[in-house]
Amino acid sequence: MIRINKMTKADAEELAELDRRCFSVPWSKKSFEEEAENSLAVYFVARDGKMIVAYSGFWRVCGQLQITNVAVLPEFRRKGIASTLVKKIIEEAKDAETITLEVRESNEPAIRLYERFSFKRMGVRKNFYRLPRENALIMTRGEL
Repeated sequence: MIRINKMTKADAEELAELDRRCFSVPWSKKSFEEEAENSLAVYFVARDGKMIVAYSGFWRVCGQLQITNVAVLPEFRRKGIASTLVKKIIEEAKDAETITLEVRESNEPAIRLYERFSFKRMGVRKNFYRLPRENALIMTRGEL
């Protein structure tokens, strides 16, 4: 059974390893430790038993949320975990005017996930990602 909890600084090392498995440019342990102490940031971890299998996070700034990451270990994908994490972010965002994120143009599964939660394509950030270099779709949910 998957349990969702808020991230703590103690999760940083395991999250850095998860990021290495999910992204071509992963965050470091130090980055996660800093996010755990960032008053603007909220992160959730999904655990299967004691193991972290996914996480998501956002920054809350001036009534808006910016999703930073949604990551699920490859062997745990297509089990509804990412949907659960996005729902959790939306629940936390009840007082936010908008929720915004960037996603690789080629990441069709993630784009479909966000569209199921009423995110709309708002624009493109050219060459936003590296390794490989790729544009990002800007997606927003809420008033704009």
